[in-house]
Amino acid sequence: MKAIRKALLFALLLTHFSAFAIFDQCKDLFPNQQIPSSSQAGRDLCFDGFAIYYSPQDKKPIYTVEKLHHKQFLAHHPRRTNQFYEEARLPFAERAQLSDYRGSGYDRGHNAPAGDMHTDQSMAQSFSLANMMPQARQNNQGIWSKNVEEPTRQYIKRASGDVYVYTGSVGKSGSIGSGQVTVPSHLFKLVYDPSKNSAWAYWVENTNEANMNPPISYEELVQKTGIDFNLPLKPQAKPIGAWYPIFFDGESPQKMSELTTQIKEGKVASVQIQYDRNRELAQKLANQIQSQTQIQAELIQSSPPESPGVQYERARVTAIVRSK
Repeated sequence: MKAIRKALLFALLLTHFSAFAIFDQCKDLFPNQQIPSSSQAGRDLCFDGFAIYYSPQDKKPIYTVEKLHHKQFLAHHPRRTNQFYEEARLPFAERAQLSDYRGSGYDRGHNAPAGDMHTDQSMAQSFSLANMMPQARQNNQGIWSKNVEEPTRQYIKRASGDVYVYTGSVGKSGSIGSGQVTVPSHLFKLVYDPSKNSAWAYWVENTNEANMNPPISYEELVQKTGIDFNLPLKPQAKPIGAWYPIFFDGESPQKMSELTTQIKEGKVASVQIQYDRNRELAQKLANQIQSQTQIQAELIQSSPPESPGVQYERARVTAIVRSK
């Protein structure tokens, strides 16, 4: 009987939300104000710097969206609050609770990252549990932070206009807490740059042992998630592959071996070597690529914008890899 009552309660809740998100107060966060289409029933939540399509069943975002511009990163970065809170706009039965994560072994993984927030209020709002997903701890603090969030941020800092970023998760690898918050099996981050008419997505397993793979295409992400993000992509005479960076703080035989293997397997269209002050390392990397493969690496000096309170690695060299 308890299971039947629970099913009836959830069926009643379903009558109060649908699979058609409206986002009346924050449509400007979406490209051309086009809202993604999803068969998943959810609630739309608007915040100052991002929006969430939230699953009351899984008690985590289906996806979040941010509209970002490099000028937002020029201002002083607000202090990280670390004050997680339960989302009061959601009915109690639909909320993730602080107690659900306590002792679970999973991080409260941001969808819209705190590191993207550029006002004190948006920073505080980013710690809503409605913006969290149960994320493997080493994944959140390692591969996701360093190989997904930071490269995305670095790309936006060099982009000429607005860049739209969608983040979410799919699948089920169990649940946590008395509220049974779904632990997703895979995480994704979709980047859309209208000025270049290009989109690519990171697709990462939600495990501590997850490996970093080259980004996947927009079409493949739509197929994997079942979400049509309705991006206004224009047809191209020649499809452009996904973009992803490899950071070098010094010579790294392992990273170079992985890159040259990708090139030899025919998976790389071009490589651009960007540097700020360390031209010597940049030239060494370019020479190694050109001596071991048929790719002629392009060498470009590119300095990130100055930002008060932010320390950049001026000696870092970045290989910008365009996959086929």
